[in-house]
Amino acid sequence: MNDIQYMQLALELAKKGAGYVNPNPLVGAVIVKDDKIIGKGYHKKYGKPHAEVNAFNDLQQPPTNATMYVTLEPCSHYGKTPPCVDAIIKNKLKKVVIGSLDPNPLVAGRSLTKLTAAGIEVETGILKAECDELNAPFFHYITKKTPYVVMKYAMTSDGKIATHTGASRWITGVEARKKVHEDRNRYSAIMVGVGTIIADNPMLNSRIENSKDPIRIICDTTLRTPTNSRILETAKQIPTILLTAAADKTKYQPYIDKGCQIILISCKNNKLDLQSAMQILAKQDIDSIFLEGGATLNASALEAGIVQKVQTYIAPKLFGGASAPTPIAGQGVAHPNQAYLLKNQKITILGEDILIESEVCTCSQELSKKSAQ
Repeated sequence: MNDIQYMQLALELAKKGAGYVNPNPLVGAVIVKDDKIIGKGYHKKYGKPHAEVNAFNDLQQPPTNATMYVTLEPCSHYGKTPPCVDAIIKNKLKKVVIGSLDPNPLVAGRSLTKLTAAGIEVETGILKAECDELNAPFFHYITKKTPYVVMKYAMTSDGKIATHTGASRWITGVEARKKVHEDRNRYSAIMVGVGTIIADNPMLNSRIENSKDPIRIICDTTLRTPTNSRILETAKQIPTILLTAAADKTKYQPYIDKGCQIILISCKNNKLDLQSAMQILAKQDIDSIFLEGGATLNASALEAGIVQKVQTYIAPKLFGGASAPTPIAGQGVAHPNQAYLLKNQKITILGEDILIESEVCTCSQELSKKSAQ
């Protein structure tokens, strides 16, 4: 095996921690000596040992003069656990190969300096793009202090998310829906609008084996979520947050009794101030949000400039109908040059369906926001 293959293995290990390490990054580590893997590990759970320590705990022989392949720069500060860089120095490794550098100001290159000072060779940039993509939510959260937001929708090949009667189950097939539940497991929270709760009465949980349920967030400006909805009936088992502008706290008690947390949010243009909401949610260690909110919330999220990534599932079906809903409601932009621009598209085939994942160009969101003002 070569450097790239060892780092690929570290990446696969890192992915095993998806859904359990938030708001920490996903990290995998492989220790190699004389072309043989002698230890490997990954960050399994928030607050527990990091990937490097787990790799040392997995050692089959002394690691002196060995090489470690790790997807992210080892930490150099005390947090929930001691600095991983100290463990590397203590174990007398010869070389450390790093995929991504850590943007956390508490780390940010300090580990490289410390390792080099200890006489350990450091190489960076192996599979950097793949390692960066793996931790895009963490990088955004740690630098912007707001959650990484992924806007997801499924539509037909003619761009409809439901028929003209509102029927939408099922647009996509089994493989695409499985991927959605994997992402519900990966991200800290799932967000919808109250209209989705009223229309569909969803559970918004993750229905794959050994997964965790995301924190459920409902954008409900006037507090009209039905108290007998499935999401409220399970709020004591799955953390559920209501974002509302309803200042009359006498309305809160039925929801509090159900186990919900209520967060009062100000309004802008008669809509919840989603930018403010993101700052508040980030302080609750919510590093990422899976937005499955429907066309109205999708439009508000884009207008507020909070979306970093778009997942577009396309099914080989045609619904037709001028009144059939499309993924993004609202007035929309007036001119093509005001469009929200997407970049770095990644295409995946899931059964008969297609998934297009795109990053949102921040500059285009800012331009669209200014045009709407």
